[in-house]
Amino acid sequence: MDLGLRERVCVVTGSTGGIGRETARLLIDEGARVVVTGRDSARVEQTREELGAALGVACDLAIPAAPDELIAAATAQVGPVEVLVNNVGAAYQRSLEEVSDEQWDAMWQLNVMSYLRAIRAVLPQMRARGSGAIVNVSSTAGKRPSTSMPDYSVTKAAVLSLSRLVADLYAGEGIRCNAVAPGPTATEAWLGQGGLADQQSARSGKSKGEVLEAVGQGRPLGRLAEPEEIAAVIAFLCSDRASYVTGAAWSADGGTVPIII
Repeated sequence: MDLGLRERVCVVTGSTGGIGRETARLLIDEGARVVVTGRDSARVEQTREELGAALGVACDLAIPAAPDELIAAATAQVGPVEVLVNNVGAAYQRSLEEVSDEQWDAMWQLNVMSYLRAIRAVLPQMRARGSGAIVNVSSTAGKRPSTSMPDYSVTKAAVLSLSRLVADLYAGEGIRCNAVAPGPTATEAWLGQGGLADQQSARSGKSKGEVLEAVGQGRPLGRLAEPEEIAAVIAFLCSDRASYVTGAAWSADGGTVPIII
């Protein structure tokens, strides 16, 4: 199926691994001209080369000026941005009482403000063109808070609200904005050394294997998602095949959150 993405300029934040990398790969396979990003310049360049991306930009999107600089670089070197995928983010296992004001602020800057700033940066060119697609990666925790990830849950709920707000404001100008809410996914965030499975293991006394088995069995489909499964939903929402979809919060969670909206 042709998604209608050929030659589209797409920026995917947090795309040197996991869901972001698989999204970039799939968009490139569809013929899009993709800009990949990450904080580590070596990983960004490696990702660009391996995927055949149009451009790699190393930046820390938690820094207020970075999203503007990213979009400016993409526009100058590749072309006006037609698709924005906000995927960058962080998550930690900790209790509400443990999260300091500084940690709340750091999570807010990366998980919410980087999205808002990137959206603000692309809006003028999308509005001038009369079209554009924005997909924000939220989480099941944005729909049903995780008590072991309070700051993450609150920021991901804010992403859902931001997505709906942008959709409502700019639909009349041909700009679509949607959110995707993945469940636990088999990426470095969960599987890597020091990742969420290791953190939960240290807090619960269970082995990492036991934690991952329990997390998988907690989904109606009985397993973690694969990153390419989430990327497929994101790519669809970026595409012409989703031309009448805006303001939606698509669950891609194996049935985790038991609601129908």
